[in-house]
Amino acid sequence: MRFPHPLTLLTAVVLAAAALSYVLPAGEYERRDDPETGRSIVVPGSYQEVEANRIGIFDAIVAIPRGMAGRADVVFLIFLIGGAFAVFDATGALRRGIAWLVERLEGREILAIPVVSLAFAAGGVTENLQEEIIPLVPALMLLTKRLGYSPMVGVAVSAGSAFVGSAFSPINPFQVLTAQEVADVAPLSGSGFRLVFLAVALGLWIWWTMRYAARTRVEAETVEAAESEAAPGWRDLTIFGIVAATFGVLVWGLLSLGWDFDHMSALFFVMGVVVGIVGRLGITGTAEAYAQGFKSMGYAALLIGFANAIYVVMDDARIIDTIVRGLFIPLAELPLALSAIGMSAAQGVLHFAVPSVSGQAVLTLPVLVPLSDLLGLSRQITILAYQYGAGLCDLITPTNGALMAILAASGVRYEEWLRFVVPRYLMLMALGAVALVIAIAIGYS
Repeated sequence: MRFPHPLTLLTAVVLAAAALSYVLPAGEYERRDDPETGRSIVVPGSYQEVEANRIGIFDAIVAIPRGMAGRADVVFLIFLIGGAFAVFDATGALRRGIAWLVERLEGREILAIPVVSLAFAAGGVTENLQEEIIPLVPALMLLTKRLGYSPMVGVAVSAGSAFVGSAFSPINPFQVLTAQEVADVAPLSGSGFRLVFLAVALGLWIWWTMRYAARTRVEAETVEAAESEAAPGWRDLTIFGIVAATFGVLVWGLLSLGWDFDHMSALFFVMGVVVGIVGRLGITGTAEAYAQGFKSMGYAALLIGFANAIYVVMDDARIIDTIVRGLFIPLAELPLALSAIGMSAAQGVLHFAVPSVSGQAVLTLPVLVPLSDLLGLSRQITILAYQYGAGLCDLITPTNGALMAILAASGVRYEEWLRFVVPRYLMLMALGAVALVIAIAIGYS
């Protein structure tokens, strides 16, 4: 099966979401503002049907620019990160660093897989790394090509590792910490249990990727020879240090200062300017590199907006709460273990309509927490079910604009990615189910 172009696919899903407004009854839960978090959360048991709002074809198309505007903070982040890394690339430091790494790995190319995977997984664990991967794709493709690996390997070690790290993370501020806050569970509680399954999940993912990379590697003589470039000098090392320090400040800002996308955008803009100065590009050269980076990120930014338009349509139609109620209320009739596994599966299904993990936590957990209390299911286990279901679904859902943009920038078609990832996604979901059953058995709370 061959999927259409990503923009065609996302437009079709937008229209399908509009069609659902003629099929599903409109309904809403009441919301209240949480004074501690400042978030608007669902009032359990308050669902009621409301007047239907059918979405016509033109209104669905109007939702596309509205979707872009709704994710403006993410779109600007993509542009500014893309510009910063274009400056980084324009200094030549990145290419010299890659050439140096390839030379050192000669005969041991497979070692690059766990090293790069763990680096991206760390970003997923600490800050839900997704859109930030997009500007790194050209460098990843250059590295994998010079090592003899396919673009699929580049996507697997970057997006795949980051998404798996996010789903099993004990500290992800956009996922587990938000969920614990909404569910009134102590922040960072139960981290030991999560760390065990994080290690298992990442170990499996890296092993699978290494096997695939070894099986599909191109013979060395067919790989383009790296350009003869000088070894990285002190200026290059300084630039790499600036980039590494930027990511360190980013993690600190997210975890300690509550930074949002605007803070991240500003941080990377500063990084690009400093790198341009240190790299002797000058003010004009730095500005020109930024402009080139903006151009290269335009398509990725469009995909983010198109993906968000799906949520805009369903929210306008007032059918998201109907989907939530329909997915989760029947779980009360199941045995405890099956109820927890069913929660995880239902979170995965819902993630197609609500691709924001933090938004999904705020939407679903106020409904699920009273249900889990009634069933005698630990709130911590309910959060685990949300993490595994929503987080792992990022690996496959076309409504995840970051995934679609990474695939597009890598030259990997969506159906090719699905052939690679779906068997691994199902095994990771099975691992999550095992974790839920063990958590119930040991009274994890």
